[in-house]
Amino acid sequence: MAMKEKIKNSVAILELRGKLMGGPDSQALHDKIHGLIADGIKHVVVDLSKTKWMNSSGLGALMAALTTLRNAGGDLKLANVTQKIESLLVITKLITVFETFESVDRAVVSFKK
Repeated sequence: MAMKEKIKNSVAILELRGKLMGGPDSQALHDKIHGLIADGIKHVVVDLSKTKWMNSSGLGALMAALTTLRNAGGDLKLANVTQKIESLLVITKLITVFETFESVDRAVVSFKK
């Protein structure tokens, strides 16, 4: 998995590419989230448009990131969720835990509410 980061309106946008499968991928996401919090950025949008697949470990990494951010007074939202990943979220009932948006821009704007 590759990760690109950009900041827009004090919101970090993390674009994940490839497969989120746990192990080093989970550690990279964990380290990135802790780094953002240390920098004072507590609102994160994860762009899944280029994420081909995710297994249960990948879902666990997203859940850990969400929990870490919420414990720090922030939040994590998902954008551009692919059909495959959305079906995984529905099956695991995590679709009720994560806020999802059809675009990164809509997810970023949602933090201002």
